[in-house]
Amino acid sequence: MQPDKHRYFVLNKPFKVVSQFVCVENVRLLGDLGFDFPPGTHAVGRLDSLSEGLLLLTTNKKVTSLLFQSATPHMRTYLVRVLNTITPEKVQQLREGVTIRVRGEGEYLTPPCEVHLLPAPPDVFPHQLETNPRIAHSWLQISLSQGKRHQIRSMVRAVGHECRRLIRIAIEDITLGSLAPGQVREMEEEEFFRLLKIDSQQ
Repeated sequence: MQPDKHRYFVLNKPFKVVSQFVCVENVRLLGDLGFDFPPGTHAVGRLDSLSEGLLLLTTNKKVTSLLFQSATPHMRTYLVRVLNTITPEKVQQLREGVTIRVRGEGEYLTPPCEVHLLPAPPDVFPHQLETNPRIAHSWLQISLSQGKRHQIRSMVRAVGHECRRLIRIAIEDITLGSLAPGQVREMEEEEFFRLLKIDSQQ
């Protein structure tokens, strides 16, 4: 008898949903989204509860190590809404690297990464706690291959801004696309590995 095939999913994780199926705390979990995930499904990496956007899920346990623990770095891209108007000089600081504090590790100098100041707000789903539109803010697009805990929030804090919204829109060539918050799409294994640029035979 052939073993069951692994399954692969892309989710637009909503705000204030924990990237887990089980938790001792009274929080909203992935299983509360109403999608019939098969037994053994788990999140590949995580987004904290206040972050939104692209979350990969699968029944294949080796994907996490292939993607996030391999010698080859893999790119992740985020839209970031920061409080107040950010200057080009601070954007350049973020590109070149800033010093942040990482819990349990102390100070950490972030490697160079791609940072673009967006000229207009991106076309994203409204946030349930969006701030007063009369308060100045800026939108950035940040792409990086390393991911310390709360790294992007810490990076914008290091240049004097507060992160008000954080949306992951891509991991390598898998993109969020038009998925609404809470929606799921399933992918075929070959396409999943090809777009993530990882080898399914490892």
